[in-house]
Amino acid sequence: MFTGLVEAMGRIEAVADEAGGKRLAVRWEGLDAPLAIGESVAVNGCCLSVVATAPERFEVQAGPETLLRTNLGGRKAGDPVNLERSVRVGDRLGGHIVQGHVDATATLRERRREGDWEFLAFDVDPAWTVLMVPKGSIAVDGVSLTLVDVEPAGFSIMLIPHTLAVTTLGTLAPGDRVNVEADVLAKHVQKLLGQVR
Repeated sequence: MFTGLVEAMGRIEAVADEAGGKRLAVRWEGLDAPLAIGESVAVNGCCLSVVATAPERFEVQAGPETLLRTNLGGRKAGDPVNLERSVRVGDRLGGHIVQGHVDATATLRERRREGDWEFLAFDVDPAWTVLMVPKGSIAVDGVSLTLVDVEPAGFSIMLIPHTLAVTTLGTLAPGDRVNVEADVLAKHVQKLLGQVR
């Protein structure tokens, strides 16, 4: 489980094809201690297990389902990624409950500056907007955010200068794909009400 409060913006160092998947080497500058083998790390909001580790560097594997549902399959050496270690019991939950189980990708449709803030609007499969509400929570590339508006096939967010500076969302351009995870509470309510897709 994660909070959606990105700890660092890392960088993909290498991508290698594996049978049915990919292996990604990630640089995490400033990491205070090597990650443990098997530890969970959210990479652009996708929960992955560490399979190799070194100072300020780790490797993860992404299987077919992960590559199908996320933007990690399109990442290449040099690309920035958002990083967060899993939450520990007793930590503050400053964002919202993020599982690291990406539901789908969304595409940036519009970006405009509003003072020091920026407004971003995304297109997404309408099957996911039923789980979104204005002023509700959403994880976009692993960043816990508040929804501004929700449309039948899209949603919008506002980003403060800090988020623009310390996450990959600051460099998004129209047409770029992001990972989206809907609020897990909404998913459970949908199932309990018998509205499962």
